[in-house]
Amino acid sequence: MVEQVSTNGGYVWYYLPDLSRRWGEMEAYDSMVWVQPPGTTSMGQLFLDAYHATGDEYYYQAADKAARALVAGQLECGGWNYMIDFAGEESLKKWYRTIGQNGWRLEEFQHYYGNATFDDNVSSDAARFLLRMYLEKLDTVYSVPLDRAIKLVLDSQYPVGGWPQRYPLKYEFSKNGTEDYSSYLTFNDGVVWENVSFLIQCYQSLGRRELLEPINRGMNFYLITQQARPQAGWAQQYTVDLQPAGARTYEPKALSPSYTAAHIRLLIRFYRMTGDQKFLARIPEALDWLDSCKLDESPAEDGRYVFPTFIEIGTNKPLFVHRRGSDVVNGRYYVDHNDANPLGHYSPTRHIDISQIREEFEEVKSKSVAEATKDSPLLSEHPAGTGAPQKYHPLADWVQTSSALGEGADPVNIQRVQRIIKELDDKGRQLSKHGYTSNPYIGDGSNIAATGEYASTYVGDKTDTSPYVDRTDQQYISTRTFMNNMRVLIEYVEKN
Repeated sequence: MVEQVSTNGGYVWYYLPDLSRRWGEMEAYDSMVWVQPPGTTSMGQLFLDAYHATGDEYYYQAADKAARALVAGQLECGGWNYMIDFAGEESLKKWYRTIGQNGWRLEEFQHYYGNATFDDNVSSDAARFLLRMYLEKLDTVYSVPLDRAIKLVLDSQYPVGGWPQRYPLKYEFSKNGTEDYSSYLTFNDGVVWENVSFLIQCYQSLGRRELLEPINRGMNFYLITQQARPQAGWAQQYTVDLQPAGARTYEPKALSPSYTAAHIRLLIRFYRMTGDQKFLARIPEALDWLDSCKLDESPAEDGRYVFPTFIEIGTNKPLFVHRRGSDVVNGRYYVDHNDANPLGHYSPTRHIDISQIREEFEEVKSKSVAEATKDSPLLSEHPAGTGAPQKYHPLADWVQTSSALGEGADPVNIQRVQRIIKELDDKGRQLSKHGYTSNPYIGDGSNIAATGEYASTYVGDKTDTSPYVDRTDQQYISTRTFMNNMRVLIEYVEKN
């Protein structure tokens, strides 16, 4: 991976075994690396984990190469785009005009802004990795780019506490008559929480007390955007005057049960960080609203209820998104109350365990403030100990994380390790099937028929460059597979 697959130390998500094609969230040029997880940033973090487990300097050097790729691709504003093209900006602009512009469902790639994005944790994860790299050996090569990344997060925060999806602010991409949403205050894909958590980590590790104010503003943003009864939930994004807003043309102005559930859990964590009752005050209203949105009367065996992805503001009716056409040129998304023919690439429903959230809420209420806030990352008198910087704090106890090995994964034992080793080919690769592929770019879409043939498919016609899962026996080099296997090996080494 380090010596043959990587490009200038960076990575995308999937590769054909002969490296003739490669993909991040979309197909990439061979001069590109993907910042967006599970790309360069995720691989760099993994190599640091391997370094800690083994003490082998090789893994630190691999992490250093990934970090230097990120430094090379850091934008003037201090953040990152989804990808870095080492062939230069003209090559990147060509990619946007061709592959990016023709990804029907991936509207975030249909216009080249030239600015940084917080979508999908792109800039926050890259900044977090640079923080960890700096703290690892106090290498000053990372201090300046880290400071620039911190400054980006501070400069881009709105006075009310939220963040836009992209920065510096741009208003130049209107899609099918909708406004450019990239300046909206955005919860979608973790924008607010990832920036807040990054600042908390900087506060803990670097002892920068001036970060407390923007941290608190970010947490308070959750309070001021909660809607009034009886729809006391949240939208995915808001206009600058704090009105719920749509984003991509298949993300209408609506309230979101899944984001509401996630925000309730974050409010509980904010209370545990601060001891301030204001973060718990309106949780019962949000839970009551969630109860009113369920699509089924009884939960599934796992305790989760089915909810619509979108709820109409005012009527509390489910909204369902559909599409017609065959490609990005003639295709259109539209919204109604009919659940027939849903989108294939954006789930019309979500599954939420309300009982578990209620239990978590009742549990934290039953504790004293001192007990609830024990070990809070924000209440320490000396966040960085006797000397700053101290160490990297992953915030594992405060962030909603999924197991790196997956829920219900086999225990890490010698049999599992041996299985991974046995599956390696003669080049040291574990090739996997069902990777991402896509239609190669062959030109802009031209079919003007308002067909319903692609209403529920993952991609449209042959001009649609949106990736999809390859169900054939084609094999791929997958960074996600590599990382999952490495985590098994790392955990085994650490325990033995």
